[in-house]
Amino acid sequence: MKLAIASDHAGFQLKSDLVPWLSGEMGLTVEDLGTSSSDSVDYPDFAGDLCRYLLKGNAEKGILICNFGIGMSMSANRFPGIRASLCLFPRMAYYARHHNNANVLVLGGGITASFQAREIAAVFLREEFDGGRHKRRTDKIESVSQIDFS
Repeated sequence: MKLAIASDHAGFQLKSDLVPWLSGEMGLTVEDLGTSSSDSVDYPDFAGDLCRYLLKGNAEKGILICNFGIGMSMSANRFPGIRASLCLFPRMAYYARHHNNANVLVLGGGITASFQAREIAAVFLREEFDGGRHKRRTDKIESVSQIDFS
């Protein structure tokens, strides 16, 4: 599986901890879309880069990391076709995949230890979407983004 990952400055350390594990132990092809340091940057830029990367078909799933995960979640979910889920523990990741077909995992670098992030990411990356009644619901999420509110 090809995975894209990006962070802002507050998520840089956790991203730096995860990338070797994702490409090593997890055996994934990982595309690191930045940032490349802990110097201050704007999280919407990196969320946008990752979402466009996924929507072009360059990766199957993505991981975004900022300080608490809220800003990255809000930014990513502005893109039709992206279902980003902020997960604080593995059970959330399980349901994000099974019920919501999330394609982007969002983590809070300021609130999630590296070992916890690995547990959450492992669940997110291995679990599958259940489909069925959940597909009907995810289709409704996508249809809302097509509404003209003018």
